[in-house]
Amino acid sequence: MTLLRQLTLGFFLLAIGVTCGTGWLALRAAEQHGAVTFAAIVAGITLGAATWQMFVVERDRREHLAARRFLEHLLRYGEPGCGAAVSLDTLPAITAGSVWEEPLKKTFDYFSSFQDRRLMLENARAAADIRLQRLTSQVEWMESVLSNLGDPVLAVNAYDEIILANRDAESLLRLRPMVTDKRRLPPIVGCERLTNMIHEVRRRTSATLRHEELELEDATGHKRWYRASAGKLPLANDVSQDSGAVLVLRDITTQRSMQKQHAEFVSSASHEMKAPLAGIKAYVELLADGDAADEAEREEFLGVINGQADRLQRLIDNLLNIARIEAGVVKVSKQSRSINEILVEAAQVAQPAAEAKHITLVSDLSPLYLGALVDRDMLLQAAINLLSNAVKYTPDGGRVTLRSRLADQELLIEVEDTGVGLSEEDCRLIFEKFYRVDKDKNMAAGTGLGLALAKHIAEDVHGGKLTVRSKLGVGSTFSISIPHVARTN
Repeated sequence: MTLLRQLTLGFFLLAIGVTCGTGWLALRAAEQHGAVTFAAIVAGITLGAATWQMFVVERDRREHLAARRFLEHLLRYGEPGCGAAVSLDTLPAITAGSVWEEPLKKTFDYFSSFQDRRLMLENARAAADIRLQRLTSQVEWMESVLSNLGDPVLAVNAYDEIILANRDAESLLRLRPMVTDKRRLPPIVGCERLTNMIHEVRRRTSATLRHEELELEDATGHKRWYRASAGKLPLANDVSQDSGAVLVLRDITTQRSMQKQHAEFVSSASHEMKAPLAGIKAYVELLADGDAADEAEREEFLGVINGQADRLQRLIDNLLNIARIEAGVVKVSKQSRSINEILVEAAQVAQPAAEAKHITLVSDLSPLYLGALVDRDMLLQAAINLLSNAVKYTPDGGRVTLRSRLADQELLIEVEDTGVGLSEEDCRLIFEKFYRVDKDKNMAAGTGLGLALAKHIAEDVHGGKLTVRSKLGVGSTFSISIPHVARTN
């Protein structure tokens, strides 16, 4: 039994007791004074008052209970997880005319508006959670993209605070974490040119990009060239304000190296072409001026012109062949061929030059059938280039040996000479276009393209390898290795 019901019952019993006691006292007084009628009237009034009081108390109790049930049901709609809409039809009825009617209706109105706002906020929160998840996914995706971009990316705000830096930027610029949460640009990024570049972009009134090429030292200590591109990060689409900036660094070391090689190639090709052209022009002028005294001298001049023209033709042919191979547009016709047959033909081509210098040309070819899938003309050209190079740089009376053998499913072609030899540095550079050893330039004329072409033929065309072993004053050995193809009947 609740406290309210206990109080109501106690008050009701007290009223009955008071009424009965008053009636009994009134009857006794009436008996003593002989006023029975008056006593009965008093007793009736008292009993009526007690009955009315009892009715009022019971009514108030019922109204209170109804109000309590109303509030209890109303509060259930405010519990977490309750998504049902609240209305007066779904709640216990309110006693009409009671003192609770107006307060309960006001409470309901307030609660109803509160519930509407709560549901609206819950829906807004759910929508915000969805947007947050999407934004979080997008941020993680962007961070992943920036991390795997391969180019350093750095962004700063209007206060020179670094707000974004991917792994490549942190590694290249050696970004160090600061004591505070904010990392400021000048103390961290040690490159003054980059710092000035970012500051200049931020101060610009337009959103144009600024580009600059500079050399930086990477995490391994090697210097590399980068193309830095900096742009303005506008605030609220207003580029006139002092705002942040984003910096992207692209590694252009390879491009710079290729540009340098291209410039060197053009310079070397031009230099190599000038010599035969100058000789041709000089002897043509001599013939035109009639400086040839007789027919024999004219024939000599024409022979020189023809030789220089052949030299120029070989230079152009080698350049075109190398360019075609490097571009991958050379026409290759591979067939199963006997390597020894190709090498015998190459030795025959080189024999006259060897005999002119009294050089012994030895063919030490394998007795086995050495078959390979090769382009005959190209491999013949490579073998001739190696033999000619060996004959050129071997002193008179020396020895040049041409070998072939099978080793570990590969065919080896070796050209060994007893020539002047190469240093370790020359061995590293000998296959570059137009490279010639300075100390040996006077021994023989050349363009510096023969070994470069042979390397392209061996490696790019046939998937093999061209290497050199050499010792100064002793001689050199050039080796071509190509995949072996077994003979089929």
